[in-house]
Amino acid sequence: GSSDCRASHNPRMARYTISTVAAAPVDDVFDLWIDIQRMGEWVGGVTGVTDVSGPIDRLGTTYVVHFGPVKSPTEVIDVQRPRRFATRFGSWVLRGRSSATFEPDGDGTRITQEFQTVGRISAISSWIFSRGSYEGSFRGELEKFARLAEREAAARRASSEPAIPGGT
Repeated sequence: GSSDCRASHNPRMARYTISTVAAAPVDDVFDLWIDIQRMGEWVGGVTGVTDVSGPIDRLGTTYVVHFGPVKSPTEVIDVQRPRRFATRFGSWVLRGRSSATFEPDGDGTRITQEFQTVGRISAISSWIFSRGSYEGSFRGELEKFARLAEREAAARRASSEPAIPGGT
């Protein structure tokens, strides 16, 4: 398809870049991406988001993502609405940085996500997560997000279409 995945390794750091296209406007895609209370709809294993310190589209805002008993403290480190959103995250399972860029692509939006993970455990766990397209892999999550953005954009378009004159 139109997706691609690149990975590079060294013992202490792993970097993954994944890209896909959603048939939805850039602004809508960005807004859904930063709607962190809904993150569990596309990120496997997320059981909640708590301790949000401020607006998600503000530099320095912090929050905690829960994966069952594992807590991943997260900080917003770069925001350029509606083009880029980046965070630094950390737990004993996975720590590092994640960024997403949103670019117009035809009638839709190209979403490019980059993960940079740090530490031996993180390198191993992120390598496992990045294999294949199964639920819970980075690629599966990004594709799930893109489909969700498309469904919501289609629903918005349908609800904003003008009524048929003289209709019931």
